[in-house]
Amino acid sequence: FIHPLFVAGIQISGLLSNSAFDWKSVVDQLIAADSAPITRLNAQKTANSDKVTALSALPVSLPALQAYQSTVSEPADFTDFWAATLADTRSHDLAPTFTAVDTGLVAVETFDVEYSGFGGHRIKAWLQLPATALREGRRLPAVVQYQGYGGGRGLAHEDIGWAAAGYAQLTMDTRGQGSGWSFGETDDPVGSGPAHPGFMTRGISAPETYYYRRVFADAVRAVETIRTHEAVDATRVAITGGSQGTGISLAVAGLVPDLTAVMPDVPFLCDFPRATTLIDEDPYGEIARYLKTRRGDVEQAYTTLSYFDGVNMARHANAPAL
Repeated sequence: FIHPLFVAGIQISGLLSNSAFDWKSVVDQLIAADSAPITRLNAQKTANSDKVTALSALPVSLPALQAYQSTVSEPADFTDFWAATLADTRSHDLAPTFTAVDTGLVAVETFDVEYSGFGGHRIKAWLQLPATALREGRRLPAVVQYQGYGGGRGLAHEDIGWAAAGYAQLTMDTRGQGSGWSFGETDDPVGSGPAHPGFMTRGISAPETYYYRRVFADAVRAVETIRTHEAVDATRVAITGGSQGTGISLAVAGLVPDLTAVMPDVPFLCDFPRATTLIDEDPYGEIARYLKTRRGDVEQAYTTLSYFDGVNMARHANAPAL
């Protein structure tokens, strides 16, 4: 058996030996293409090995994690706190605006959205609508998407997956974020007392001042905003997000009683006492380092976090979930 690349090398060498053609680079490329499946297999092998190593490094066993049930307790005034927060937020006119944006896309129509969130602060979002359905005047089911930690709503054309699948898609900008991995444009005009760099400890000295009180209220108003659009069937609205986006989704699911579905993925902002002692990586590590220098504030910090814990939020949710 003679390998075809060997034959190719002979042919190129014989036919082009008197020319300036760089036949060696062609052969090198052919060899590289021939070995590509092996390269991919080795990369996958390395990735799987890394996963095994990560699992073995956990301070508890996998069966113990699978059997674990949170002991986070709900504050006595949890329901009243959130009812008052949303009542205050809704005292400001929602005033949604939808401004058409030319992205160059032909299958999706894009709108630059603004609405009033917590404190009446203006929150940005993108609304993506499938162009065919919009032309036909059909009312669409909707998906509201919340972003992961450090990310904003992104660019106008950047995330259109749900719209491409036939849904109205609203992607909320997360106030103050959007300089980590995805572009954002919404300010957080509220200040904070002493805090660790990041967002996890901003205003953590009291539930009323905590950063995520504002974010969760903004997220509820995002649902109310998409329900006002004429192209949307307000009775069919689902919510989703990954990591921080899931923590926000769980909060909204616990605060909005008539959602069609909630689609959480790798939840963040959950079981704070457990998470902050199980691992020391960010973003949970922000809380640990903050309390390292403020040891007298530990009890109050965890009390504040209990009002925003996904465990407590999920207990109040009634929408079907994946």
